[in-house]
Amino acid sequence: MSPAQFVKESSVSGEWKRQGNRFTGRITRDAAAGPGEGPDDQDRWPVEPGRYRLVVSLACPWAHRSVIVRKLLGLEDAISLAIVDPIRDERGWRFTLDPDGRDPVLGIEFLADAYRRTDPTYEGRVTVPAIIDTVTGSVVTNDYPQITLDLSTEWTDHHREGAPQLIPADRAEMDELIEDIYRDVNNGVYRCGFATTQESYEAAYDALFARLDVLEERLADRPYLLGDTLREVDIRLFTTLVRFDAVYHGHFKANRNKLTEFPNLWPYARRLYQLPAFGDTVDFDQIKRHYYLTHDNINPTGIVPKGPDARVWTT
Repeated sequence: MSPAQFVKESSVSGEWKRQGNRFTGRITRDAAAGPGEGPDDQDRWPVEPGRYRLVVSLACPWAHRSVIVRKLLGLEDAISLAIVDPIRDERGWRFTLDPDGRDPVLGIEFLADAYRRTDPTYEGRVTVPAIIDTVTGSVVTNDYPQITLDLSTEWTDHHREGAPQLIPADRAEMDELIEDIYRDVNNGVYRCGFATTQESYEAAYDALFARLDVLEERLADRPYLLGDTLREVDIRLFTTLVRFDAVYHGHFKANRNKLTEFPNLWPYARRLYQLPAFGDTVDFDQIKRHYYLTHDNINPTGIVPKGPDARVWTT
């Protein structure tokens, strides 16, 4: 068995098992707490423009979802954005992109400072995205699947005019598709990359490409996964696809074929990339530097590849 990149999330069989989300508060329209208050006894915080700060890494696919949705819905003025350095050291995500290495709103050097302020006993990985309450400095949530759903459903009073309806009225088909994509693709690439035995790697690899083949076939007769309309599930798939050839194909050994070799998935990904809030929120430099420079056990030399040429997304 090879050394694990994250020991606490590696099973004895060599399978990668992602940690759960520690902070699961929600910002909702029906919160019992008033402005400046919160959370209520159900861990609900009030919808309050200007109060919360979304902390992301532009390298992280889970965080990238929230960046896209925030921009699509026109919530930039309602929820401020903090971007951490893509290079994460043993102390976690750093605000070294900001003057003096501190977030100018929260006044902290590391996202871990907010985690510890909220739960001094927390010992898990510090993850993005996270929404921080600027009144108390506490973490409201790091529950990345729920964050984007709530931006669509709970912040409707602050959406821009003409904002897309990312959540269909009947969510059953989308929720099932989201679960399949999360298990086999979004998290599947990590289960390939962080596996520590040949058997666990191959099982994840097979599930990943089996699912991509299903999605490839699904996109043969429709522009988006659920038909003619852009939905939340498309955003969740996109943030993995846009990193696929640059990172997952080589770094995580997901190399049966490249995204550019899928006849339907590749045009679909390019079509999304060229929409507002998609391609203009992709930073390939930060993506590559994060993965290749922070996974020492996978890439001990720390060499960051020059390719692939990002111009293929727009030509």
